[in-house]
Amino acid sequence: MDTVIASPKQRPGTGRRLDLPVVGMSCASCVGRVERALAALPGASDVAVNLATGRASLILDGDPASVVAAIGKAGYEVPEAVTELSVGGLSCASCVGRVERALLALDGIRGADVNLATGRATLRHAEGAVDVADLVEAVTAAGYEASPIDEGSVGVPEDRHEREAAALQRDAIIAATLSAPIVVLDMGGHLVPGFGEAIHAHLGTAAGLFQAFLATLVFAWPGRRFFRQGIPALLKGHPDMNALVALGAGAAYSYSLVSVLTPWILPPGTAHLYFEAAVLIVTLILLGRTLEARAKGRTGAAIAHLVGLAPTTARIIRDGRESDIPLASLRRGDIVRVRPGERIAADGVVVAGGSFVDESMVTGEPLPVRKREGDRTVGGTLNTHGGFDLRVDTIGAGTVLAQIVAMVQAAQGAKLPIQALIDRVTGWFVPAVIAASLTTFVGWLAFGPSPALGLALVNAIAVLIIACPCAMGLATPTSIMVGTGRAAELGVLFRNGAALQALRDAKVVAFDKTGTLTEGRPALTDLVTAEGFEPDRVLLLAASLEARSEHPIARSFVEAAGERGLSLLAVDRFEAVPGHGVEGSVGGRAIIVGARRHLEGHGIAVADLAEAASRLEGEGKSPLYIAIEGRLAALVAVSDPIKTDAAEAVSALKARGLVVAMVTGDARGAASGVAARLGITEIVAEVLPGGKVEAVRDLRARFGPVAFVGDGINDAPALAEAEIGLAIGTGTDIAVESADVVLMAKTLSGIVSAIGLSRAVMRNITQNLFWAFAYNVALIPVAAGLLHAFGGPSLSPVLAAGAMALSSVFVLANALRLRNAGSRVGGPG
Repeated sequence: MDTVIASPKQRPGTGRRLDLPVVGMSCASCVGRVERALAALPGASDVAVNLATGRASLILDGDPASVVAAIGKAGYEVPEAVTELSVGGLSCASCVGRVERALLALDGIRGADVNLATGRATLRHAEGAVDVADLVEAVTAAGYEASPIDEGSVGVPEDRHEREAAALQRDAIIAATLSAPIVVLDMGGHLVPGFGEAIHAHLGTAAGLFQAFLATLVFAWPGRRFFRQGIPALLKGHPDMNALVALGAGAAYSYSLVSVLTPWILPPGTAHLYFEAAVLIVTLILLGRTLEARAKGRTGAAIAHLVGLAPTTARIIRDGRESDIPLASLRRGDIVRVRPGERIAADGVVVAGGSFVDESMVTGEPLPVRKREGDRTVGGTLNTHGGFDLRVDTIGAGTVLAQIVAMVQAAQGAKLPIQALIDRVTGWFVPAVIAASLTTFVGWLAFGPSPALGLALVNAIAVLIIACPCAMGLATPTSIMVGTGRAAELGVLFRNGAALQALRDAKVVAFDKTGTLTEGRPALTDLVTAEGFEPDRVLLLAASLEARSEHPIARSFVEAAGERGLSLLAVDRFEAVPGHGVEGSVGGRAIIVGARRHLEGHGIAVADLAEAASRLEGEGKSPLYIAIEGRLAALVAVSDPIKTDAAEAVSALKARGLVVAMVTGDARGAASGVAARLGITEIVAEVLPGGKVEAVRDLRARFGPVAFVGDGINDAPALAEAEIGLAIGTGTDIAVESADVVLMAKTLSGIVSAIGLSRAVMRNITQNLFWAFAYNVALIPVAAGLLHAFGGPSLSPVLAAGAMALSSVFVLANALRLRNAGSRVGGPG
């Protein structure tokens, strides 16, 4: 029965209404405990807890974190939720920091990550403790645009970068058009003999007024974006790139305006016009941002491509008639007809017909896969020739394509450990640049040659413009976006961005054997019976028991019995012993099938067949024993074909300087036979699932960080223990969930591609960061006039604006090179 208790002392408050889920309540006593804890909070009123819905509601005039803490102190839990926002107007790393600070200042926010490249904010908070409207308001108050991202969407609107680039291009064209006459009037006198004198003779002071008019239009129209965002940021104490541009270009414009309108208030000989510098700064930065926005759009091309694979309609069969319906209207259980050349509408099972399906978008493998009745299909894959009907069993966010998109988005939105250092640097970088600019101005004004005002102003403006942190903010996220997108195209899914850095640092790659290095389709090749036992009878009893198991080896018993025409018997009792074998009762007879240690654990000696077992192990086969009624009955050998590309993958990994190891529960003799054929020298055999964790720890102690590759339930602990876990995507869900990287194809070449891509991405990030930091370290002193002080050239603010814009474009262009990175075994490395 639901229990709702309302304290008579509580009166409706003026705070906000909170409605939170509470985990762990099981009875009315739990409800009372939670309510008492909440009612005791200062500013809490109208407290109610519902056992059936598992939720607590109250009005609180205070921090929602106190509610979460009170529930936790009472012995219950409020689960954590993740909310994502699309953030517009971000232009540099300082913008990222500003938005993050604004969001973290809200009550109830546990963590906030803003990605400059994706324009996406990811927030962690107690479920129900945060109102999305408050998040949007906080971002808006910080000077940016925000909108919530619906669950299951691809994040920011897919045309956002295109719309942003179009708006920037329009403003850049307007700025260039208005700036052109100013540049001609100002620069013509320097380039064309007699031009300046002619202008002065015919126009006089009107030339300066005309430049002022056009410059005012530039600043009031295309250039207003810098002031609209930069000045409020400056006044709030968190200046960003827009503030730098507003200060630099605004100073040049303001000084020129004073020189035109009231030149007498300036020191003699200093009334110079810098309109051309002011408007060209705006024009060049708008041009740079246009190129940047277009490049950002290309960094997310992999996501757009994946989303575009799903067809918009599906042809369903209802009541015996075909009809086309929107994909969003599909329901589980619908029968969908797929014709030749069409993309498959949904995940499901083939119920009629057959064909070959190109699944390269999922697995990265180019060869089409044959689909027959009973085989599974993946939505978005391409039917080549032939037609079939499928029954839909998964829709929406649960489909393979949706999960791939979500996984790639999660990786693209993540921050690498190295990003923390970048965030700390950019946090003080812009204020430091403003301080450097002021120091430059004062220094040249005090010690520069007379008249010093113009030179001081030009150098100070150049410092402001040259030292934009855009490239710093883009260095890491753009490389992650492009790299993880390229990996997805190759069938390699990074579950998080940190996996890129961890995989780069791996020193040893440890493989599980069955289903990873081998096909996972073992066949029973030999049957050697002990004295007094008949082969077919032994196989029949063992196969009948193994039919209850889902292990690949169990299927080999059943298939062998079928090939001999044996009809399986009823099983009285069945028990699987992980890492050992199976045991039970068939027709009243006790049967045990398993490894040597399993039989010896039951006190059954296997010495009579030890010689035969040794011979079979030497052939690379796995020996298993069968006992009937406590007596050794037979020895069987199972052989699992090695994957065709396993040897090539192992060789490629060793060529990259990695140690390759094999960890398996098989007998050492059989494991050694497989390892010898693959060129693997590090072998850990005859280990139970828990022993694989110890094997990972031992390999780490000897060689360094471990990357473990597996596909089975018994691999999950080792995948979690290793620095980086790689799961074969065709393996079990538990293995996939425990891994950091998912390989969608059955082949091992994806491992080489994953490692090669991780190294390429991290190398690309290093290049970007070096360029971004080296650029600023080298050019800020030049912009400040260091070379000019020793008789060299000075850096024009116009050249500074061009160099600043090009720095971001360079970083983006360098990241985009990753779109061509990675082949299969011959990938980057």
